[in-house]
Amino acid sequence: MKRTDAERRACFEQYVAEYSKVINKVCYMYADDMDNFNDLRQEVLINVWLGIDSFENRSKMSTWIYRVSLNTCITYTNKERKHSSHEDLSDNHYLLDDTQEHSQMLREMYQLINRLNRLDKAMILLWLDEVPYDEIALIMGISRNNVASHLRRAKEKLSNMANL
Repeated sequence: MKRTDAERRACFEQYVAEYSKVINKVCYMYADDMDNFNDLRQEVLINVWLGIDSFENRSKMSTWIYRVSLNTCITYTNKERKHSSHEDLSDNHYLLDDTQEHSQMLREMYQLINRLNRLDKAMILLWLDEVPYDEIALIMGISRNNVASHLRRAKEKLSNMANL
């Protein structure tokens, strides 16, 4: 769907306002430090901007935003793994826009999740956001049965890590 520049800008601003938490959460999970988080977020926003006209409403907007965010972060981190020094993101939980009372549990949970491989990390992130299995399958480009299998194994890994 081709839009005027004004329509495109308005759509972009609406998407960013509505799905900023999703974008931040995905970027947070893949970032090594604050600079990397900001770079990832910038890349996601660029790809959302570039892809606005290609969104055809065949899926929910949240599905498309997740897919763009995850694909961007995975691609970017694969290319940029050469950073050696970084600031610990665990002190920057405010990026996830949560309350102070949950901050310690969030830090611990995200530290465990960050130890998972990229695919498991993405699956757990979507599952925690209560995204239905069918939608996770669409976002990840795999079958619903594969989603269930990956999530089961990822939850087992997290449980084992938490019990160590």
